[in-house]
Amino acid sequence: MATLAFEKVTKVFPNGVEAVREFDLFVDDGEFVVLVGPSGCGKTTALRMVAGLEELTSGTIKLGGQVVNDISARDRDVAMVFQNYALYPHLTVLDNIAFSLRVRGIPKQERHLKAREAAEVLGLGEVVLRKPPQLSGGQRQRVAMGRALVREPAVFLMDEPLSNLDANLRVQMRSEVLRVQRRLGVAALYVTHDQTEAMTMGDRVAVLRDGTLQQLATPQELYESPTNLFVASFIGSPPMNLYEAEISGPANELVLSLGPQRLALSADVGQRRPGLVASTAREIVVGIRPELLTVTVGGSADHGPTLEAQVELVELLGNESLVHFSTDARMVRNRAGVWTADATTHGEIAGAVATEGVARVDPRVPVAVGDRVSLAVDVSRLSFFDAETGDAIAGPSAATPATQPPPRGRAEEQGS
Repeated sequence: MATLAFEKVTKVFPNGVEAVREFDLFVDDGEFVVLVGPSGCGKTTALRMVAGLEELTSGTIKLGGQVVNDISARDRDVAMVFQNYALYPHLTVLDNIAFSLRVRGIPKQERHLKAREAAEVLGLGEVVLRKPPQLSGGQRQRVAMGRALVREPAVFLMDEPLSNLDANLRVQMRSEVLRVQRRLGVAALYVTHDQTEAMTMGDRVAVLRDGTLQQLATPQELYESPTNLFVASFIGSPPMNLYEAEISGPANELVLSLGPQRLALSADVGQRRPGLVASTAREIVVGIRPELLTVTVGGSADHGPTLEAQVELVELLGNESLVHFSTDARMVRNRAGVWTADATTHGEIAGAVATEGVARVDPRVPVAVGDRVSLAVDVSRLSFFDAETGDAIAGPSAATPATQPPPRGRAEEQGS
């Protein structure tokens, strides 16, 4: 058992590209931490530095409290699962799993015994004598995991191990990976660009952008309290709707203006977010998750604040509908690293239809393309950001410092 710690780790490649910048992260015993972010944000580089496959430019990496900066890759007690499996095609499943033990000089009988045990754990008992070309993609991934876990490592590293699998198999393998990691009870660092994968697997999730840690928190904290506009837009599918807005009025009667439309905020919003009062008469950005919007039906009930919109597209997904709509509010989008208001399109959908927002609604609600609708807004759960800095107003809920052990709870519950 061991912990993993990054302390002010920076990696600059010879061509001058700074892949990782002042990176701090602590992974506790038995904890499953996911690194997520867009391509090129430094996720895999961070993982390779732990494995000893990349040298640090500065900073410290510790395994079990021991600094491993100058320890060779083969002498670090870590096991890594790669995206492309990296299996030996001429060896059987049993020999592939046992290969790392063979390199360490473990006697043949002992290593085959351990390899068979690992194969049984991963449901490979019936194919141990087959070779990789005779296996399915999911079976090959299990073999790669078996080769890593048979070493009984202190730290388990995984670099997008499910990206080559089809959608249904990826969902199945997520639970498989977690089951194996919980059984081993080791610290695990998992890299993915898929935010859905990150949110469903991680005890905590670290969001990276351009080599810099943006936020480290539980999946629920990331979703409900993003620390800045990047995290808000990256986490969530469909993504958060972001609009240029203004706040006015006293603390107990705040009004949110989205272009010509006005939304009255409940008194508790101002009480819970004192930073909003200081933001009156200034441009801010408001974030509205798709599920916070409800298509109102009939005019008799009091639906609270509503946003007037026109339906541009309806996606029926069985258990829900995604209603793409346009409004006269100005959507905020990221252009070349700068968040700016844009009155054009939120995305190209169904033949370049211009839309500016998405609502996740009950599929039984009658709504069709071209309808003018009122969208009731749950104002108690809105997110607010400074338009200049992109930072959350009044800040997110307190998250665990990146270099300190997390509070025990979710990891222990999942491992029980």
